[in-house]
Amino acid sequence: MKRRSFLSHLAFSPVAWSLLRLQTEGAETDALLSGPLVGYSEMTETMIWLQTRRPARVQVRYWVQGKPETTRLSEEYRTTHAGDGIAKFTLSGLTFGTRYDYEVYVDGARIERPYPMTFQTQPMWKWRTEPPPFKVAFGSCHYVNDPPFDRPGRPYGDSPKVFSAILAQKPDLMLWLGDNCYYREADYQTEAGMRYRYAHTRAQAELQPLWAAVHHYAIWDDHDYGPNDSDRTFRRRDTALRIFRDYWCNPTHGTPETPGCFFRFDWADVEFFMLDGRYHRMPNHLPDDAPDKTMLGPEQLGWLLESLRSSEATFKVVASGGQVLNPVSPWECFGRFKVEQSRIFDFIRSEKIPGVVFISGDRHLAELNRRLEPNLYPLYDFTSSSLTAGVAKLSKAEQDNPCRVPGTLVEKHNFGILEFSGPRANRLLTMRCFDENGDEQWKREIPISELRFPRPSEESER
Repeated sequence: MKRRSFLSHLAFSPVAWSLLRLQTEGAETDALLSGPLVGYSEMTETMIWLQTRRPARVQVRYWVQGKPETTRLSEEYRTTHAGDGIAKFTLSGLTFGTRYDYEVYVDGARIERPYPMTFQTQPMWKWRTEPPPFKVAFGSCHYVNDPPFDRPGRPYGDSPKVFSAILAQKPDLMLWLGDNCYYREADYQTEAGMRYRYAHTRAQAELQPLWAAVHHYAIWDDHDYGPNDSDRTFRRRDTALRIFRDYWCNPTHGTPETPGCFFRFDWADVEFFMLDGRYHRMPNHLPDDAPDKTMLGPEQLGWLLESLRSSEATFKVVASGGQVLNPVSPWECFGRFKVEQSRIFDFIRSEKIPGVVFISGDRHLAELNRRLEPNLYPLYDFTSSSLTAGVAKLSKAEQDNPCRVPGTLVEKHNFGILEFSGPRANRLLTMRCFDENGDEQWKREIPISELRFPRPSEESER
C-alpha cells in the first residue's frame, strides 16, 4: 500500500519519474541515492553535493580534523522530487589550509559510511611561503552499463576498479574531462531521460568513496552533452547545461554574457582553464581550415586568451574534452579547427605567456603529445581516456604521429596524475599515467624552465 502511494506521487512530478527505478530499487536500504560529493575548494569555502531517494530534510555536520569541539552544522535543506532530490551545501567561513571531516544527516538520522568523508581548504601561501605541493587526478569516458538501454552484445562499460586506484593515489582534486556519463538513444531528447542517466551514473557504488574525499571539477564532451559528436545544433543544449550545473559543483559556469560549462580556477600557484568544446561548436564536417569554423566560439576563445594573459600562475593548465595537439588524428580534435587552434598558439607566442600545458580526454587511449611551434617553447598535451568505457586501438592514420612522445601510448583503461612540487622559481610538473590497477605506465617531468621564453638578454646572446 505504501509503495503504491509512493509511485502515484512520483507520477505527478515532471522529472522525478527519471529516478523511478533508482528510487524503488533501494528505497528500503539507504536514504541517499548518491554522494556526498565534494565540489570546489577555496581558502575559506567549499561545496558539498548529495542526492536523496525521496524528498527529505538534509544537513551536513563538519569539524576540523581531530578537533570535534569545532563542530558546526549547516543549514537544513529540503530536497524535492522536482529538484531530483539534489542538495548543495555551500560551507563558508572555514579556516584556510585546513582539513575537515564531515557527515550527512537525512531526516535527522546520521548516514553511516564505511569510508572517509573529508574535504580541505586551500592554504594562504602567497607572500608567506613557497607554494605547497599538490596532486591532481584526471580522466574521461565513464560508462556504466544499464542493460535495458544498452546496445546488444558485449557490455561497453568495464570494471569500475579504476576509481579505487585513483583514490589510492590520494589526489587533492580530480578533473573530469567529459563523457563523464553516456547518454543513450532513449535519453537525450527528454529532460527526464537525461536526468535519469546522470543519476544512474552518479549512484555507482564504486564511485562513492572517491566522491566523498576528493574535490571534483568537471567539463563535458559529446556523450554527457548530447548525441555522439554533437555540436551547437543540438536542440537540447540548454537543457543539458541546466542538468550539468545541477549535478556538478564547479565554482562558476561560463560568463554572464556567454553560456557554457567553461571556467577557470586556482589551486596553489597553478591555474586551470576548463574549456567547453560543445555548446558553441560548429559542425565537424565543415572544412578544417575554414576561417570562421570554431569549436569554442569567439566569445569563449576571447575569454580564454584574456584569461591566459591575466594569469599570474606558474603553470597554466588548459583542459579540453578533445585532443589539442595531435596533428594526424582523423577523429574529433582541435586539429579539425585549424584557424582557432592557430590563434591560441599565436597568442601564447606573441604575448610570451609562459607555463601553458594541455590535458585532454575523449580518445579511449592515453598518450603524451609534444609539439614544437616556431618561436615557442614545447607544448604538451597529456591525453587520458578511458576510465571504464571501451578501450580503443590506435587508428592507422596515427601510427606515425610525429608528436607522440615515445613510450607514452597506453591502450587500456587509465587515468592521469599531475604532481606540482618545488619552489615557485623552479616549480616541477610531474606527469604520470596509471592503468586501472594502479600500475604506473609512464612518467615525464617538466620543469617550469622548459616552458619559458628566453629573456631579452638570452635572446641577444644567441
